[in-house]
Amino acid sequence: MYSALEVAKLCGVVNQTAINWIRKNHLKAFNTPGGQFRVYPEDLVEFMRSRSIQIPPELIRVCYGESYVSRNLIIVDDDRGLNTVLARFVEKSLDSVSVFQAFDGFEAGSIMSEKQPGLVILDLDLPGIDGFDLCRRINESDRFGKPAIVVITALENEEIEEKVNSLGVYAFMKKPLDLVKITDIVKEILDR
Repeated sequence: MYSALEVAKLCGVVNQTAINWIRKNHLKAFNTPGGQFRVYPEDLVEFMRSRSIQIPPELIRVCYGESYVSRNLIIVDDDRGLNTVLARFVEKSLDSVSVFQAFDGFEAGSIMSEKQPGLVILDLDLPGIDGFDLCRRINESDRFGKPAIVVITALENEEIEEKVNSLGVYAFMKKPLDLVKITDIVKEILDR
């Protein structure tokens, strides 16, 4: 359970704002015998989702356990046409998945920090931060939620698959892509 002060810290607001949410019945809470507010983690997650407030990974783990996998997916590819076709295909095939798009490594980092995806479909040849560097950053930091990574590439080099596998990717696919196969991989990862 969380106090109003802890709720405020998790939501990035001052204590009085959290108390106001509780008093106005926006956030479900109860009073302790000493008159203090307490909020169950599940109620806080529901409230944060309804207000589009970023939910910290530690709160998700408290509610759903270590094995929870976010239903958010981010596609990172600077080929806007392919990125959009892939996003639409996955959205149409898997209605319970929220798909986000990024067109370079910097944008991907920002979206991943906010959305905590369960899966990243990542092109290697990106402007700015390349896919190899982004793989390393994803695996070295908890700030992205430790998503599974599926690498997609048109690069023709036999050592590339070996290199990305050493970075802990879930799957490696060469372009042109088999959209049905990618959707099957997405479903497999997000349903585990």
